[in-house]
Amino acid sequence: MQKRFISSLRNKSLQLLLAGGILASSTTAFAQKTTSASPYSQLGIGQIREDLLPQYRAMGGINTAIRTLDGVFYNTNPSNPASYSAARYSVFDAGLYGNYTQLKSTTKSDNTADFAFSHITMTFPMKKFGGISMGILPFSDVGYRTSSQEGINQDVYNKVFTGEGGLTKAYAGWGVRVYKGLSIGANMSYLFGTLNDFSRVEFPVSSGALNPQRQNKREIQGIIFDYGLQYEQPLGKEYSLTFGYSGSLNNDIKERTTIIDTRTSPSSDPDNQNIPLDTTYMSDRVSRHLTLPLKHNVGVTLARNGRWLVGADFKYADWSKFQVRDGENRLRKNYGVAVGGQLTPDRSSLKYLNQVDYRLGFRYNKTQYFQGGENINDMAVTVGIGLPLARTSYSTAFSKINFSAEFGQMGKVSNGLLRERYINFNIGFTLNDRWFRRNQFD
Repeated sequence: MQKRFISSLRNKSLQLLLAGGILASSTTAFAQKTTSASPYSQLGIGQIREDLLPQYRAMGGINTAIRTLDGVFYNTNPSNPASYSAARYSVFDAGLYGNYTQLKSTTKSDNTADFAFSHITMTFPMKKFGGISMGILPFSDVGYRTSSQEGINQDVYNKVFTGEGGLTKAYAGWGVRVYKGLSIGANMSYLFGTLNDFSRVEFPVSSGALNPQRQNKREIQGIIFDYGLQYEQPLGKEYSLTFGYSGSLNNDIKERTTIIDTRTSPSSDPDNQNIPLDTTYMSDRVSRHLTLPLKHNVGVTLARNGRWLVGADFKYADWSKFQVRDGENRLRKNYGVAVGGQLTPDRSSLKYLNQVDYRLGFRYNKTQYFQGGENINDMAVTVGIGLPLARTSYSTAFSKINFSAEFGQMGKVSNGLLRERYINFNIGFTLNDRWFRRNQFD
């Protein structure tokens, strides 16, 4: 019995060490300035990240009708809080995000890379009272840089526009089964963050002139609500069909804007560039309310418990009433579709590759952005795997590392637009365990 206890303790220690490492990395990335490296992120409140963990991103983003991915162990699904009622174990999930983007216009091209916090979530079962979940998720990112060269007489200077920052969502939710296969749930979230837009004139270092810079600082915060339901219908002993819906009302949040004019000294050293020397003007903080869009998501999945799952999602969000800034094109309605699935050859097999989850998907979005007389569309092919970690017969803990990659394109090279071709990487660590249980020893 002592050997079993030591073996179980050692296994849990390794799992918690890995979870702690990812958590520490996520916290560090969360504390950094986030950038999405997309020129379209300067519109609205940035590029929306959605509430998707790596295991769902790998399947094209389907999530609305997913309760468990393998019929046994739960994966936190904050996109539809009705799914919390499916939790049978305590679940911890944390991860990181990486991005490589190729930007191309009719005249030039550029490559960018990004690294950011992905998610930290925890879900706990409450037996007949369903399940609760809480966590921190990125809501949107701003990250762009554009420049143009102009001149006065024989003096040449650059006009530069950059943006950085992001919004984060801290949520808490509850889901419960109300009748046979029907579950409902809701999330309450606190949205917060700062978005910065900079416009700057850069003179040559040899000129000795100071560079004027204007910062448009937007501080955003507010309480938002979303909700969902799922209905699961068994088809015999092995199969099940699940329908899901999730959505949100027109949530109101507050934006506080401050304009700050500064002067910076030109420098050839990147570490000493754009450091304000003095402030020449600072406006009063101006407040206004923003209305987030009405959202509706519907989905369906067909699963063979423990073997495979396929599904589709349809998404709609009305951004047309969002209060854009002066001179900014109004946003439009967003329509999206996603299809995907997961295959696990044989969870009971002694061959490790048969225990791995293999995921594939595709998504297409007609985004809310409209530029140069063109709708900005986004599409991607997604792949991923779920790698189970070693598990002993003396422990109820079950851990998995989830990888996903999205190969996509947003926009196109026409009418002065930019085309983005990107690869998004996500890695997450998932731990299922019975955390609040007293051990019994013979």
